[in-house]
Amino acid sequence: MLWRSTGTRTNRRGSGREAAVRAGRAPEHRLSGMADLSRDDVAHLASLARIDLSDAELDTMVGELDVILSSVAQVQQAPVDGVEPMSHPMPIVNVTRPDEVRPSLTPDEALAAAPESELQRFSVPRILSED
Repeated sequence: MLWRSTGTRTNRRGSGREAAVRAGRAPEHRLSGMADLSRDDVAHLASLARIDLSDAELDTMVGELDVILSSVAQVQQAPVDGVEPMSHPMPIVNVTRPDEVRPSLTPDEALAAAPESELQRFSVPRILSED
């Protein structure tokens, strides 16, 4: 594999997408060629993320990232033509009650059991400094 000036990996023949287009086939998804991560690729990603990984962790992450990238590539192959984007798989309904004025406690009644109050507010000990 070689690194292009754009920072993407490719082999000497070009990317899988470019080769598929030249051959007249439907291009592969952009993640489909990334499933063959090497230990050096994972070490490079870790250095970019400023994560120190031991040799054992690098070996473990190669397999884990391979599974993750393969899964993402598989999901992105799903036929989504005509499917509307959504924020949640189920319809969400706002379940708040209407905002209505109702009788409630007066400030004096609310503060009656408070250990301390000041200017009709609960007074609590400071937990943060002024800094």
